[in-house]
Amino acid sequence: MPSLYEHAGGDEPLHRLEEIFYAKVLADPSLRSLFPERRPHHVERLTWFTAESFGGPDRFTEELGFEYIIRVHRHLGIAEEQRRRFVTLYMEALDEADLPDDEDFRTAVREHIEFGSQVAVQNSRAETDGDLHPIRQVPRWTWPGDDDA
Repeated sequence: MPSLYEHAGGDEPLHRLEEIFYAKVLADPSLRSLFPERRPHHVERLTWFTAESFGGPDRFTEELGFEYIIRVHRHLGIAEEQRRRFVTLYMEALDEADLPDDEDFRTAVREHIEFGSQVAVQNSRAETDGDLHPIRQVPRWTWPGDDDA
Protein backbone atom coordinates (compact mmCIF):
# COMPACT_ATOMS: atom_id res chain seq x y z
CA MET A 1 0.00 0.00 0.00
CA PRO A 2 1.35 3.47 -0.80
CA SER A 3 2.05 6.28 1.64
CA LEU A 4 -0.72 8.76 2.38
CA TYR A 5 1.21 11.24 0.19
CA GLU A 6 1.16 8.86 -2.79
CA HIS A 7 -2.47 7.88 -2.21
CA ALA A 8 -3.49 11.55 -2.08
CA GLY A 9 -1.81 12.10 -5.45
CA GLY A 10 1.23 14.11 -4.35
CA ASP A 11 1.82 17.84 -4.12
CA GLU A 12 -0.84 19.16 -6.48
CA PRO A 13 -3.90 17.70 -4.72
CA LEU A 14 -2.42 18.53 -1.30
CA HIS A 15 -1.82 22.12 -2.39
CA ARG A 16 -5.45 22.30 -3.58
CA LEU A 17 -6.58 20.94 -0.19
CA GLU A 18 -4.55 23.51 1.75
CA GLU A 19 -5.71 26.39 -0.48
CA ILE A 20 -9.37 25.48 0.12
CA PHE A 21 -8.75 24.95 3.84
CA TYR A 22 -6.90 28.25 4.24
CA ALA A 23 -9.74 30.16 2.55
CA LYS A 24 -12.17 28.52 4.97
CA VAL A 25 -10.25 29.42 8.13
CA LEU A 26 -9.71 33.01 6.95
CA ALA A 27 -13.48 33.37 6.49
CA ASP A 28 -14.52 31.64 9.71
CA PRO A 29 -15.54 34.03 12.54
CA SER A 30 -14.48 31.61 15.29
CA LEU A 31 -10.96 31.35 13.83
CA ARG A 32 -10.48 35.00 12.89
CA SER A 33 -8.27 35.71 15.91
CA LEU A 34 -5.93 32.91 14.83
CA PHE A 35 -6.03 33.75 11.12
CA PRO A 36 -6.61 37.52 10.95
CA GLU A 37 -5.19 37.98 7.44
CA ARG A 38 -3.89 36.05 4.46
CA ARG A 39 -0.15 35.58 4.74
CA PRO A 40 2.16 35.00 1.78
CA HIS A 41 3.53 31.48 1.59
CA HIS A 42 1.11 30.08 4.18
CA VAL A 43 -0.54 27.65 1.76
CA GLU A 44 2.84 26.58 0.42
CA ARG A 45 4.12 25.89 3.95
CA LEU A 46 0.95 24.03 4.92
CA THR A 47 1.38 21.92 1.79
CA TRP A 48 5.02 21.19 2.67
CA PHE A 49 4.05 20.16 6.20
CA THR A 50 1.19 17.90 5.09
CA ALA A 51 3.24 16.35 2.29
CA GLU A 52 6.11 15.56 4.66
CA SER A 53 3.74 14.22 7.32
CA PHE A 54 2.13 11.97 4.75
CA GLY A 55 5.45 10.48 3.61
CA GLY A 56 6.39 12.93 0.86
CA PRO A 57 9.42 15.20 0.46
CA ASP A 58 10.92 16.73 3.59
CA ARG A 59 10.77 20.33 2.35
CA PHE A 60 9.17 21.65 5.55
CA THR A 61 12.01 20.32 7.70
CA GLU A 62 14.67 21.40 5.22
CA GLU A 63 13.33 24.89 4.53
CA LEU A 64 11.79 25.88 7.88
CA GLY A 65 12.53 23.29 10.56
CA PHE A 66 10.13 22.09 13.22
CA GLU A 67 10.95 24.98 15.55
CA TYR A 68 9.13 27.21 13.07
CA ILE A 69 5.81 25.50 13.74
CA ILE A 70 6.34 25.77 17.48
CA ARG A 71 7.06 29.52 17.16
CA VAL A 72 3.97 30.27 15.06
CA HIS A 73 1.64 28.54 17.53
CA ARG A 74 3.28 29.79 20.70
CA HIS A 75 1.10 32.16 22.76
CA LEU A 76 -1.92 31.95 20.45
CA GLY A 77 -4.09 30.58 23.26
CA ILE A 78 -6.11 28.28 21.00
CA ALA A 79 -9.45 27.32 22.57
CA GLU A 80 -10.87 23.81 22.33
CA GLU A 81 -13.86 25.04 20.32
CA GLN A 82 -11.44 26.64 17.82
CA ARG A 83 -9.51 23.38 17.58
CA ARG A 84 -12.70 21.44 16.85
CA ARG A 85 -13.77 24.00 14.23
CA PHE A 86 -10.32 23.77 12.62
CA VAL A 87 -10.73 19.98 12.30
CA THR A 88 -14.25 20.33 10.88
CA LEU A 89 -13.10 22.81 8.24
CA TYR A 90 -10.14 20.64 7.32
CA MET A 91 -12.37 17.63 6.71
CA GLU A 92 -14.76 19.79 4.67
CA ALA A 93 -11.81 21.00 2.59
CA LEU A 94 -10.74 17.40 2.07
CA ASP A 95 -14.13 16.70 0.49
CA GLU A 96 -14.07 19.85 -1.63
CA ALA A 97 -10.51 19.22 -2.85
CA ASP A 98 -11.66 15.92 -4.32
CA LEU A 99 -9.05 13.83 -2.54
CA PRO A 100 -9.61 10.08 -2.17
CA ASP A 101 -12.73 9.31 -0.18
CA ASP A 102 -11.98 5.77 0.98
CA GLU A 103 -12.55 5.16 4.66
CA ASP A 104 -8.95 4.21 5.57
CA PHE A 105 -7.55 7.39 4.00
CA ARG A 106 -10.17 9.64 5.61
CA THR A 107 -9.63 8.02 8.99
CA ALA A 108 -5.86 8.52 8.76
CA VAL A 109 -6.26 12.17 7.74
CA ARG A 110 -8.72 12.83 10.58
CA GLU A 111 -6.37 11.18 13.11
CA HIS A 112 -3.50 13.28 11.74
CA ILE A 113 -5.41 16.57 11.98
CA GLU A 114 -6.82 15.70 15.42
CA PHE A 115 -3.33 14.94 16.73
CA GLY A 116 -1.73 18.00 15.12
CA SER A 117 -4.43 20.33 16.38
CA GLN A 118 -4.06 18.97 19.92
CA VAL A 119 -0.30 19.58 19.75
CA ALA A 120 -0.99 23.12 18.48
CA VAL A 121 -3.36 23.80 21.39
CA GLN A 122 -0.82 22.60 23.92
CA ASN A 123 1.96 24.66 22.34
CA SER A 124 -0.30 27.70 22.05
CA ARG A 125 -0.87 27.66 25.81
CA ALA A 126 2.69 26.82 26.88
CA GLU A 127 4.01 29.26 29.45
CA THR A 128 7.48 27.68 29.47
CA ASP A 129 9.46 25.44 27.13
CA GLY A 130 8.71 22.60 29.54
CA ASP A 131 4.99 23.04 28.83
CA LEU A 132 5.46 22.44 25.10
CA HIS A 133 4.45 19.14 23.54
CA PRO A 134 7.58 16.92 23.37
CA ILE A 135 7.36 16.34 19.60
CA ARG A 136 10.24 18.11 17.84
CA GLN A 137 10.03 16.84 14.28
CA VAL A 138 7.41 16.49 11.61
CA PRO A 139 5.58 13.25 12.41
CA ARG A 140 5.49 10.60 9.68
CA TRP A 141 1.81 9.64 9.62
CA THR A 142 1.08 6.11 8.45
CA TRP A 143 -1.97 4.01 7.83
CA PRO A 144 -2.74 0.27 7.63
CA GLY A 145 -0.58 -1.38 5.01
CA ASP A 146 1.75 1.60 4.54
CA ASP A 147 5.09 0.29 3.30
CA ASP A 148 6.93 2.42 5.89
CA ALA A 149 4.62 1.65 8.83
